[in-house]
Amino acid sequence: MSDIIKKEPAEGYPPEEGCYLRGNDYSPVAVCAILKWEREKTPPDIENLVRVGVESGAALSGTLQTESIGIEKIICNLVSNPNIRYLVLCGPETPGHLVGDAILALEKNGIDRNKRIIGAQAPTPYLFNIPPEFIERFRKQVKAVDLINEGSPDAVRQAVQACYQEWPTPFRGYMLHDLGAFSEPPLSGKLTWRVTHPETEPKDEGERSQLQKGQQLMERIRKALEEKNRGACAGTIQKKRGPTHE
Repeated sequence: MSDIIKKEPAEGYPPEEGCYLRGNDYSPVAVCAILKWEREKTPPDIENLVRVGVESGAALSGTLQTESIGIEKIICNLVSNPNIRYLVLCGPETPGHLVGDAILALEKNGIDRNKRIIGAQAPTPYLFNIPPEFIERFRKQVKAVDLINEGSPDAVRQAVQACYQEWPTPFRGYMLHDLGAFSEPPLSGKLTWRVTHPETEPKDEGERSQLQKGQQLMERIRKALEEKNRGACAGTIQKKRGPTHE
């Protein structure tokens, strides 16, 4: 086997803040523990999974709560480090956000023209705040290892160690080994934060068209009121001045 090539991450890696620990920048794997509780109520078992991930050799190990902005942050951080080729998903699935299902659907299907993750069961699996090339890079560079609904530290440890192997190593139906750095340069960028509440965004062309028509109507009403107010002000000024006499 040829030498395993490693590369430097992008400057400013990892670009997005979050609840994660940073480990070995040249590691081939990151760990994501799904969090279905409020952040301040994170159970010790989930915190332990995060620690086990980074202690076992993960480049990044942290938690994920939402199927939109949370996934966008993960994508930004992973594509800025070409050495990361696997994402181990673990912990209990969130019954509301279904973030684990959303990542697996993204890997398999990508997004549609409305930036919705195709096939995701989550209520708002929209990726509005990152460019499409980041999403495509994530899909090409990173393979998900599905340990969803598992909370065993040993399983996470074994998954991470398998990703480090020089030769393909069987693990839970996967053949894992260190693929070396992705061939293309890292992508560097942060969320635009153009959309902070994806649940309020139009979900298809019909909704978008209705929203635009409503916005256009409101703009016409606003302009008409401005014209009316200007006319009323002009009449008031004229009355105050009264007639002029030479």
